[in-house]
Amino acid sequence: MHHLPKSTVKAPTAGAFTFKFRFPSGWTITAIFIASLTLIPVTVVMCSLLTPEREIWSHLLQFQLPELISNTFWLVLGVGLGVVLLGVSLAWITAVCEFPGRRYFSWALLLPLAIPAYVTAFVAIGLLDFIGPIQTLAREWWGLTEFPPIRSRGGVIAVMTLALYPYVYLITRNAFSTQGRQALEVAQSLGLSPTVGFFRVALPMARPWIAGGAMLALMETLADFGTVAIFNYDTFTTAIYKAWFSLFSLQAASQLASILIVFVLVVLLAEQQTRTRMNYTQAGKHSVQARIHLSSTCAWMATGYCFAVLTLGFIVPVTQLLLWTLEIIGQDFDVRYFDFFWHSLILATFSALLAGSFSLLLSYSSRQRPGLALRIASRIATIGYALPGTVLAVGAFVPVAWLDNRLIAMGWIQTPLLQGSLMVMLTAYLIRFLAVAHSPIDSQMHRITRNVDEASRSLGISGSRLIARVHLPMLSGSLLTAATLVFVDVMKEMPITLMTRPFGWDTLAVRVFEMTAAGEWNRAALPAISLVLIGLVPVILLTRYRSR
Repeated sequence: MHHLPKSTVKAPTAGAFTFKFRFPSGWTITAIFIASLTLIPVTVVMCSLLTPEREIWSHLLQFQLPELISNTFWLVLGVGLGVVLLGVSLAWITAVCEFPGRRYFSWALLLPLAIPAYVTAFVAIGLLDFIGPIQTLAREWWGLTEFPPIRSRGGVIAVMTLALYPYVYLITRNAFSTQGRQALEVAQSLGLSPTVGFFRVALPMARPWIAGGAMLALMETLADFGTVAIFNYDTFTTAIYKAWFSLFSLQAASQLASILIVFVLVVLLAEQQTRTRMNYTQAGKHSVQARIHLSSTCAWMATGYCFAVLTLGFIVPVTQLLLWTLEIIGQDFDVRYFDFFWHSLILATFSALLAGSFSLLLSYSSRQRPGLALRIASRIATIGYALPGTVLAVGAFVPVAWLDNRLIAMGWIQTPLLQGSLMVMLTAYLIRFLAVAHSPIDSQMHRITRNVDEASRSLGISGSRLIARVHLPMLSGSLLTAATLVFVDVMKEMPITLMTRPFGWDTLAVRVFEMTAAGEWNRAALPAISLVLIGLVPVILLTRYRSR
């Protein structure tokens, strides 16, 4: 037998490449599972583009798609310009200037967030329509007959602007509060007037924050269903609903949903670009600056401007809802409303518990196993909030319908088991609002340093005891905030509930849709005012958070 020389037998060197497979940890698998909940419905909807049906696309291209693209484009453009104009001007006035009522308006201008946009929509139509009280009085008292139609593109843009401007106002005001006065001082040192300094220095410095707030408003605009449905203004969200429930074509709904996802992805990419350009200034004592004292005339003009926006966006809608409610509550309030409220309460409570639990698992997974895979999983899991409810309804229903059909074909069941069940609704809710719960929980999780864990282990507390006795008490405030935000959002959610609810599971939001679809504004007021009162909860929490 011949033996190889010893010199030819080489042991692996320290720098040699070796492949060693590492099985994913339980935390990684948990994060990937949560991310897949979002990825599956999006993939299902997008895959519908791979199997286009010529008849469907021929119908869409000939009758619907041009109008849908045009309507969506003008709506996004109009609302984008409107929220930037209102949000930036109000943010600058309340953050940098001194005028009567500034402290009150600084938080009160957030109140329109408590009113769902579709509630503001039917109040506006009820007041300003041809047979509404304003036009009726104008004809009787002054003989006026020509009014701009409220059921128009301008009408829906105006309503959504009043409902969504707080997104821009909230974010931009924080930017102006920390650097607005300093920016003007820099401009004045260069010989510029306050007005020129605002446009050439302060406004460009706040551009990333303005763009970030505008992107949030635009994503809400693309996701909106109730407002455009009330105005009979066809966009992709209403077209998806009609394709499913009027044409009875789930395939057509999927095709339209896939196009809408493309729109949303474009907005998401733009929003990410704005985030990469954000630079944060130090808050604290350096952000407390002397305010600009306006002249008497300008100060009262600022007060009037803020009061006008608050009146149109919050005071008028709430007052009208209360008046309608008082008119109809004696005849319309019955045992059905206990069912509406009970169904809304059950769905919102379970969704809040699910979203809070999954967000805690996702955040804790990222803490235990930091790395690229977990960052990607967290990002995928939390993009659901940017997806319209109609898209998620279709994306969640399609795989469930396929599974039911397979089980029936195999003879395991006789009738569909999962379609029209609460499971589909809760899954869609979880995907849609996971980001809402994840944000406060993850922010608080990052504040729990590793020193806390090491100190706990030195005292003999580790594993599940560390989570139960140390982490959860420290996260209790953020868990409550997350659950509250999800609870209120689910109570107001319309398209997912409308498209996936089991038979007989009407909620307050569904009741609003049914009454407004029939043009009975006063009967829609009772469930609407209930939703408004519930919507005040996160606004109050947000205001208290900002005050701290």
